[in-house]
Amino acid sequence: MRILIVEDERKVATALRDGLLEDWGEVVIEHTGEGAFFRLNAETFDLVLLDVTLPGRDGLRILSSLRARGMKTPVLVISARDTVQDRIAGLDAGADDYLVKPFAFAELVARMRALLRRGVPETSALSVGELAVDLPTRKVTIGGAPIDLTAREFELLVYLMTRPRPVIPRESLAREVWKESGRSSTIDNVIDVHMARLRRKVDAERSVKLIHTIRGVGFMLCEGEP
Repeated sequence: MRILIVEDERKVATALRDGLLEDWGEVVIEHTGEGAFFRLNAETFDLVLLDVTLPGRDGLRILSSLRARGMKTPVLVISARDTVQDRIAGLDAGADDYLVKPFAFAELVARMRALLRRGVPETSALSVGELAVDLPTRKVTIGGAPIDLTAREFELLVYLMTRPRPVIPRESLAREVWKESGRSSTIDNVIDVHMARLRRKVDAERSVKLIHTIRGVGFMLCEGEP
């Protein structure tokens, strides 16, 4: 799990990070709008906590721009702006939720959990061989051992598992997972990097591989040789 906190008040950002580190995995902080914008374009996160008033670039402008580019990452706006109009503006810009400062930390965590559950079927599971995915909880295991995936890796794995045969071409992954209209060397490289990371987590030290590369065509997820 990777969480991005975008907050210009350093004490607030540090307190949030320290509170989340134990149970939420990797927590990254950005203090400026520009830094947040470029990091979100270059890296994948499972959830973003976004302040509105930031040096360099307004938080809602960042959010609106990234949503226009197809970013699907859940975003929880945390802001001292507390009018109804402020909340409407945040939601219209693409926020999934809006929490007014000051807030109780327990409420923040509850809202974070709710965002990660949103849009997932209540009862649904996928499995291929010893690989199992519980969609409501986003829990992934192989041979009973848990696997920690980023939001993008989880989305990619679910797409592969729901289409185990035939071979899945890169065009389909670019269109359905990355929401790109066509292939390019850039998106192909991004797909290859994420696939390599996913393969290391799923197939590491296992004699029977599940993720296979079909040269010149795409990928296949199946038990044993394709």
